[in-house]
Amino acid sequence: MTAPLSKTVVLWVFVITVLVMLSAPTIVVLGASFTSGNIITFPPEGLSLKWYAKIAGASDLWDAFLRSVYVAAVCTILAIPVGTLAGIALAKYAVRFEKTIQIYLLLPFTIPLIGSGIGLMLVFGEARILGQLWPVGIACCVINLPFMIWAVTASASSLDPDLELAAANCGAPPLSTFFHVTLPAVMPGVISGSLLMFILALNEFLVSLLLVDARIVTLPVQIYNSIRSIITPDLAAISVVFIASAAAAIFLLDRLVGLDIFLKSK
Repeated sequence: MTAPLSKTVVLWVFVITVLVMLSAPTIVVLGASFTSGNIITFPPEGLSLKWYAKIAGASDLWDAFLRSVYVAAVCTILAIPVGTLAGIALAKYAVRFEKTIQIYLLLPFTIPLIGSGIGLMLVFGEARILGQLWPVGIACCVINLPFMIWAVTASASSLDPDLELAAANCGAPPLSTFFHVTLPAVMPGVISGSLLMFILALNEFLVSLLLVDARIVTLPVQIYNSIRSIITPDLAAISVVFIASAAAAIFLLDRLVGLDIFLKSK
C-alpha cells in the first residue's frame, strides 16, 4: 500500500468512526420510538406508531411545546435588533475595546451554564419576574446572543463599503442607507442567526429548569420531569420530533441563505 493511499484509508476510517459515534444516539432513539413494546429497547420489539399517536393526543405535552415556542419567539425577537446592530458595528466600525468585546462574547461558552442560570435566576428574582415565561426568552437571548452577532458579522464583513458611499453620494440619509443598502446586504446573516437562536431557545433545558415553576414548564423540562420516574418510548418519540424539527430548520437555513454564511462566522 502506497503512502498516499494509506493516508486516505486512515482518514476515511477516522471520518467513518466519527460519523458513527455522532449518529448512533439518534439511530437508537429513532428505533426505540417505533417499538411496539412498553419500554425503550433497541432493537425495537416490533414496529408501531402508537407512541407517536400517544404524544399527538397528549395535551400536557402540546401545552409545554407551545410554551417552548413562546420562549423561542421572545428570544428571537430580542436577538434580531440587538444582534444585527452589534454585528454590523463590530464588522464595519472601529469600536473602542473591540478585542475586549470579542472576548466578552465568549463568556457564555467559558462560564458553566449552571452559573449563568443561577445568576439570571437571582437577577429575575430581585426584579420580581421569576416564574414567568417571557424572562426565560430574555435569558436564552443573553446566553446565545454571540451566535447571532457572529452570523451578522460574517455577512457584514463581506459588504462593499463603496455601496454605502454611493448611496450617500446620491443624497440618501444614513437611516435610508441602512435600511436599503446595509440591512439587505447582511440579511443572510440575520436569517441564519435568527433560525439558530430560535432552535437553541426551543431546546434550552437548564435555564428553563431554573427560571420556571411546575405550572408553566417548557417541553425540555416536561421531558425531564417524565424521565425521573420511568423512561417510556413516548419520550423517544418526542426526541425524534425535536430532531426532525431541528433538521427541518437547518434544511430551511441552507435553502434560504446557505450554511456557509453561518460556518464563516465561526
